[in-house]
Order: sequence, then structure tokens, then C-alpha cells
Amino acid sequence: MTFHAADDRYETMPYRRVGRSGLKLPAISLGLWHNFGDDKNFETQRAILRRAFDLGVTHFDLANNYGPPAGSAETNFGRHLKDDFAPYRDELIISTKAGYDMWPGPYGEWGSRKYMLASLDQSLGRMGLDYVDIFYSHRPDPETPMEETMGALDTAVRSGKALYAGISSYTPAQTLEAARILKEMGTPLLIHQPSYSMLNRWTENGEPNLYEALDAVGAGSIAFSPLAQGMLTDRYLNGVPSDSRAAKEHFLHEHDLTEDKMGRVRALNDIAASRGQSLAQMAIAWILRDQVKGTPVTSALVGASSVAQLENNVAAINNLDFTDAELTAIDEFAVESDINRWAQK
Repeated sequence: MTFHAADDRYETMPYRRVGRSGLKLPAISLGLWHNFGDDKNFETQRAILRRAFDLGVTHFDLANNYGPPAGSAETNFGRHLKDDFAPYRDELIISTKAGYDMWPGPYGEWGSRKYMLASLDQSLGRMGLDYVDIFYSHRPDPETPMEETMGALDTAVRSGKALYAGISSYTPAQTLEAARILKEMGTPLLIHQPSYSMLNRWTENGEPNLYEALDAVGAGSIAFSPLAQGMLTDRYLNGVPSDSRAAKEHFLHEHDLTEDKMGRVRALNDIAASRGQSLAQMAIAWILRDQVKGTPVTSALVGASSVAQLENNVAAINNLDFTDAELTAIDEFAVESDINRWAQK
């Protein structure tokens, strides 16, 4: 059946400017990390993507290694793009990344020019695209000079294969350095994609903290894992379901679900209920609150394994306001919980 996007798709979703750039992103973006590989039903993927776009989600976020197997999320997305979204390409922001292990040998990961640009070409081929809107360095490389990695991003933009340059999981100091190098090359840093949630607040720490660094260079941010890999949902309030991510030890482990952490999660769930939201909705709304010091979070990057889950997450936009009393109550339980698996060692 031919897909025709909803006429009212832009009527409810807020769009936020990315730093001091000309680009805006939807308050909620869809990440294709977990649910768009070959292990997931293709028609379910299609239904999620269609519904997301109808709800005003214009940003689809990928990486070269998303799957499983690695690369399959981009390949599947390319099929969906061709079948459903080709007429809407200019309404979409499509991003991809390179940095993690992708193919055998010394040129298949990290941040060398060889790897970054080869990876981008492969990603474009899998998705059937001439360009992506944002190309990211997925993680800082401790051994490759940053000038080389940023130079690859600059080349990607100048070649027309990417419109904007981004970074992910860089520290505030690394972010300032990356932005300086890119600015000297004439390609501004558009955006940083850090992990951030009520249980993972590393971005608020340091002098400057990440948001202060981004504000200084005029870049925006998009938070991944805002639900702490499912901890900030009702999934684990009463134990670990056998079909859950924690039970399968997939980026969330049962030993993460300590009684101390879950006690705080249950308290946060009570606060969410008093706001008329699910815990997931409040966690997303909290990410998007305007009270973050420095540059506010531009967009919250969510995943979805079903249309119902997507709709529940997007409904967070219905209540993005917090009173000072609510923020104070949340801060009692929303504390750093040592769950940042992307922290640099």
C-alpha cells in the first residue's frame, strides 16, 4: 500500500533550533539502534517509521554498525526510504555515524580518515542516498590526531556527502577542541550526541560542563538513551521480565537493577503519575526541560519496538513543563548511577 503522510504531521511536534545553526530538529527523534536490524520484523519497522513521520518525527538516526548484523539497519532503512519516504526526502533529517568496529583489519573502526570516509561511502550505498544530513564521529579516537578525524568530517561536508558535522560521546574539553579545529576548516560543529538521562548525568558535570561547552561554540545536543536502556520505564518496576533487555543481557544487565536504583526509579514513577505521565514520558520531558544550564537539549533520541511504544514516547511532548517543586523532587532521586557504558576509560 502506497504511503501518504498525514496532512497534520507538523501541527503538534515542537521543533527546536540546533545551537546557533539554521537547522531545527523535532523535540523527539527516532533512533534505529536496536529495532531495525534483520532480527526484527520488516513490516513492524515500516509501521513504526510511518507512524513516527505522521507524528512529526522528521529525524531518523542511524550508524554504520546498527543491526544486527552490522549494517542491516541502514540497509533496511534504505528499503523503507525507497518504498515510503522517497517523496519526502527533503522533509527528513537522516544521520549516520562511524567510529565503532565495523569490518576486519586495522581500518575498520575508530577515527582515521581512511575508516571514516570509507564508512560514509558504505553507509550511503546501503541507504541508497547521495548524502546524509548529519555525519558523526561516533566516539573519540585516543590514538588518531583529532585534526585527522575532524578533517574527515570536513571532507564529508565539502564533498556534499553530508550537510553537517557531528560528534558523539566527546568530553567537554574534546568538544571544544573538535569545534575549534572544524571552525578553522570552515565547517562548524553542528551537534553533539551524548548519553544522558535522569540516571546518567555526566553531561552536567565539569568546568565547563558539556552544555556550557556547546553553548560557547554554538552547537546543539541530542540525548541518546534518555530512558537508561529501559530502566526509566515501567518495564522493571516489579522484577525482570523473561523477554526483557535485562534478561537477555543486551546493553542492560540484571546486576544494574539494584534495589537502590529501582527504589529511586519507583519514586520517580510516583512523581510521573502525579504529573499524569508514564515514567518514560516524564523521563523524556525532563531531558527536554529548558532549565538545563547552558544550551538546552535540542532533541531526545528514543527507540521503539512497536507503534504503541513510539506513541507513548512521543506523547511526552504533551507536558514538557516542570514546576520548581517537581524538579526539586526529581533531583532527590535522579542521581548519577554509574550506568554510562560510553564513558571513556
